[in-house]
Amino acid sequence: MVSSWFEIRAVDVLDVLLVSILFYLVIVWMRQARAGLPLIGMAILGGVYLAARQLELHLTAWIFQGFFAIFVIILVVIFQRELRQLFERIAVFGLLRRSSGETSTDTQACLVRAVLEFQRQRVGALIVVCGREPVDRHLEGGVPLDGRVSEALLASLFDPHSVGHDGALVLSGDRAVAFSAQLPLSNDFKQIGSRGTRHSAALGLSERSDALSIVVSEERGTISVARDGILRELAGPQALEAELREFGELHRPGLPRRQRWLRALRAHWIERITAVVLAVGLWAAFVPGSQVLEKTLPVPIQVENVPPGFVLDRVEPADAQLKLSGTRRDFFLLDPGKVEVQLDGTAIGTGRRSFELDRGDVDLPAGFTLVELRPSRVRLSIRTVPLGPDGSPLSPEPPKPAAGNGAGATAPHG
Repeated sequence: MVSSWFEIRAVDVLDVLLVSILFYLVIVWMRQARAGLPLIGMAILGGVYLAARQLELHLTAWIFQGFFAIFVIILVVIFQRELRQLFERIAVFGLLRRSSGETSTDTQACLVRAVLEFQRQRVGALIVVCGREPVDRHLEGGVPLDGRVSEALLASLFDPHSVGHDGALVLSGDRAVAFSAQLPLSNDFKQIGSRGTRHSAALGLSERSDALSIVVSEERGTISVARDGILRELAGPQALEAELREFGELHRPGLPRRQRWLRALRAHWIERITAVVLAVGLWAAFVPGSQVLEKTLPVPIQVENVPPGFVLDRVEPADAQLKLSGTRRDFFLLDPGKVEVQLDGTAIGTGRRSFELDRGDVDLPAGFTLVELRPSRVRLSIRTVPLGPDGSPLSPEPPKPAAGNGAGATAPHG
């Protein structure tokens, strides 16, 4: 049974792969948009709705059906920004978009030195390193700039006396494309804690794109990075170098395909495994189960409406052979007791003993179709019983013992 259920084809593998990718994007979106609780609530209500449908609670099912139609619209309105981001990520993945430019090793080293100098002098700074996804629509204000990254440029842009030092510097590859830009703020106060606006802006952009944001706190003198909706404080320059190197290698256009796949698998591996498990589970539950099969089942023939005064001894043949058509899932869940063949025996009173079987005598659960019914005719073995004055059958009298053989008989004397 199990081997026949899991008949995997090449197209099934592709099907599971595509659904796994979709689930992965949804799971990442749920985590970053903090939409887990609303969706879990919807899942619980969906389970109640399915149970109501199964138990034929029509009023409850009807109310929940209308509620779901309204609730989906509410979710679309509430999570409009997050849904747009989800569709953007699907487009980036589908178009195999490369990063806007590769950040060279020299630029990474320049960034590390400049950030360490900002930390030493307690100069606040916010630097955005772009990834594959465009960040333009998330930026407000800012001054366009097209300059090669250097320590002198970074020091001048974040000089406390500079007009635009409070904004963000946006880097694309080895070029500084804008400065004094305002980023969207995050509402994840648990991660932000007592940190300032720069940290909130860095985390807000990481929630909306795949960019890497570097923050130098002028109050604390710490270095933090925000990426994929997670804000982390770094221990030292080595940690910043490792962060920039990993981010650069992940978006490097010339990275070998095998190495790129390994890096992609190592990132968010829990979400990826969860997506694959969900896709495989749904495939096992629905895809093989939706295949239409034909099976023959033996079903006992039941005779109802036998007239008073008649007793049914046997039916020849006793079973009907029903060839049914239905999905594999329906056959797997089928209760044989719900398949019935009921023959109307009202005509027995007229002396009829042979009856034809037709489709009207067969009662099937929903989802099944009767393909063939055998035999087409059955014969009933009937005997009559006497009826009492009230019309109820009389019990037949036990046979009388023969004379001389009864329990009270005495043997003749010799």
